[in-house]
Amino acid sequence: MNYFIEGLQGSGKSTLVDRLAGKYPECHAFREGDYSPVELSWCAYMTKAQYQCILAKYPDLCGEIRRKSFPEDDRIIICYTQVKTDNRRFYEDLEQYEIYNNRMSKDDFRRVILSRYARWNGSEEIHECSLFQNIVEDMILFQTATDEEIIRFYQQISQALRGKEYQILYLQSESIEDQIAVIRKERSDDQGHELWFPMMCKFFDESPFAKAHGFAGEKDLMEHFRHRQDLELRLCREVFPGHFTVLKSKKYSL
Repeated sequence: MNYFIEGLQGSGKSTLVDRLAGKYPECHAFREGDYSPVELSWCAYMTKAQYQCILAKYPDLCGEIRRKSFPEDDRIIICYTQVKTDNRRFYEDLEQYEIYNNRMSKDDFRRVILSRYARWNGSEEIHECSLFQNIVEDMILFQTATDEEIIRFYQQISQALRGKEYQILYLQSESIEDQIAVIRKERSDDQGHELWFPMMCKFFDESPFAKAHGFAGEKDLMEHFRHRQDLELRLCREVFPGHFTVLKSKKYSL
């Protein structure tokens, strides 16, 4: 069996991945930023020519970059957030090669995702937010896709996964505001200055979706989270019947 751990930010996905990995040490746990057979978050997806340009631009990091690079068809994937450097420009440069946030055409984005799910044939794997979070967020905020369009795309993903053993463990948030309040405190510096939430608000406010609808600020962001959770639970029920279990966030037992 393979597990896809899903839910909103702060629902406890990382904790559940850790608990499952501890209970089933024979499983391979894939966390955000790892080289994953299905997910590309926090990874650069580039041509071989682009890869050579990056190696030439950062010669002092070549060894570390190569250790975090993986060939895939005619592309090179770099887990760039796992490369340790004080040079912030490196991360800014590599971020431009992610597949998210309109850095790739809609058709190419969907082709890459579908081809990787179709090729995947994993066994005893645990995947952190590798099915819903990043893809659904991108389709809503940057592709401004409708719910029905997202459902149709996930029907294609379901077909690509046909015959494969997997379960979606969805951590449902009962109070999104309370949940976000907790991680706002957790993701602050030693002086109590928030680090994550202002970035999340900026990310939302500057998205094509928010601009198109005149949305901005904390209230609209919470409404977006509510909509996303409702849509992801709908995907579970309508597209992945028999392949999901809904758990109450932080109120479940293994």
